[in-house]
Amino acid sequence: MYYCINIVTHRPNWANGVLLRSIAMPGESERIASGPGLLANRFQINDSHDSFAISRENGLWLTSKANALESSELVNTTRIGISKAQDLPWRWYLKSSRSVSKRAKGDRLPPISKAWFPKASDGP
Repeated sequence: MYYCINIVTHRPNWANGVLLRSIAMPGESERIASGPGLLANRFQINDSHDSFAISRENGLWLTSKANALESSELVNTTRIGISKAQDLPWRWYLKSSRSVSKRAKGDRLPPISKAWFPKASDGP
């Protein structure tokens, strides 16, 4: 069984969540958490984390990026791995990331020389 990480952004029992699909981490393989199941597995997230509050105190939190991304750096594409509303463009990823589980049609994996890799200074 694979678990996923969904962040609910508003109130319970209302469609307002975000599925975290992948992450790149300094000093680790670019593919260690390159899909929802791999991401949850990397951080040992499972059903015991249901309704888990995101906070520093709980060891899981979100932080803003120091500088905003240019829209040209993001790829907006349709959803994957679902049976309904597949045509909705509700999926985004960093074009220069090599940690994307499935790229949009025609978007090729960037060469290592042009890829984005996280630095320790990108963290909190």
